[in-house]
Amino acid sequence: MSDANGYADKNLSNVIEQLEQDPVNAHHAQQLQQQKNDRRHQAALNHDEPVDLKHPKS
Repeated sequence: MSDANGYADKNLSNVIEQLEQDPVNAHHAQQLQQQKNDRRHQAALNHDEPVDLKHPKS
């Protein structure tokens, strides 16, 4: 992916680098998995339900 200027998206490249890490031991593997879960959770929170502009909430 790239931005409007044709440069690679820095956020995506950072995430890819983090996902490509090999864990050193079980504790490190758990930390990497938790970071992945945290990113997935945050992405789900960022996808709000669509707003109905014709019928505002009372």
